[in-house]
Amino acid sequence: MPNVTRADAVAAVRNPLAFIAARWTPTPRTVQRAALAALVMSVVIVVTGGAVRLTGSGLGCPTWPKCTDDSLTATSAMGVHGAIEFGNRMLTYVLCAAVGWAIIAARSEKPYRRSLTRLGWAQFWIVMSNAVLGGIVVLVGLNPYTVAAHFLLSSALIAVATVMWQRTREGDAAPRPLVGKAVQQLVWFLVAASALLIAVGTVVTGAGPHAGDSSEVERMPLDWENVTKLHAVLAWIVVTLTFALWFVLKAVDAPKGPLNRTRDLFLILLAQGAIGYVQYFTDLPEILVGLHMLGSAVTWIAVLRVMLALRERPEAELPDLPVQSYEATSASIAGPR
Repeated sequence: MPNVTRADAVAAVRNPLAFIAARWTPTPRTVQRAALAALVMSVVIVVTGGAVRLTGSGLGCPTWPKCTDDSLTATSAMGVHGAIEFGNRMLTYVLCAAVGWAIIAARSEKPYRRSLTRLGWAQFWIVMSNAVLGGIVVLVGLNPYTVAAHFLLSSALIAVATVMWQRTREGDAAPRPLVGKAVQQLVWFLVAASALLIAVGTVVTGAGPHAGDSSEVERMPLDWENVTKLHAVLAWIVVTLTFALWFVLKAVDAPKGPLNRTRDLFLILLAQGAIGYVQYFTDLPEILVGLHMLGSAVTWIAVLRVMLALRERPEAELPDLPVQSYEATSASIAGPR
């Protein structure tokens, strides 16, 4: 084991990320796995948060940051609801660990890629903000507007984690579009419609019967049936845009990447729609509502992957190198990874 000097210890305290980066170089696969782990945990925290709501455990821990006024953790007297709510809070630390691993791996990669590290830190600050917002949700008695904001911030976390995962498998050169301007605009309409679909979905939940706790919890003063129908119309708009995009990509002989991801999105939307209609006509059983929440996260990831598939980022050329030293490999450097 190498000796750690006093100077090393001081350096580690002052800048632990730089200290680790100077002594460890992760492989590209390690960085990709770290980014994927952060993405998976961002989905897991959404699903477990849904489980808290669907089991009526939203106030299982009635205060925050402690579980009760006298205890940091759930007690046996609080029963299963306290255990579920406290367990979800503990998963936030697992999410923090996954995001932390992604930050450390990105910071330690050689050559250093500032864009990846920034995406990792963006996830960290979103997690911290959402943890505080989650505490506010408890303190205000599961107010539906704060619950909706809590879910939307989780969707923002998923978006940043998806972008980081994609960027770990690309270079740092300027992006090159693989399709024309009209197709790019169609995809932006698809992304906007999907974001609106998710936002309206939070309103459906806020006006619906699953309040998150067995006590009297405030609901959004809206007609649940009408909001649900609006949500269904938006879902069909997203499905239609996805099918139109696939048709256009096929017509212009687009690369396989955008085509395959559009096909995957279409299949995911069909499955998500089937779950949505079944849960609507079966009076919203908890297990189906939970699956629909998982489907919402997976759908959002699929939409973002379609958007990211419309361009490629090759490896950036190394600066200050003589031309003759890399002429033989310039083709591989310029091409997509």
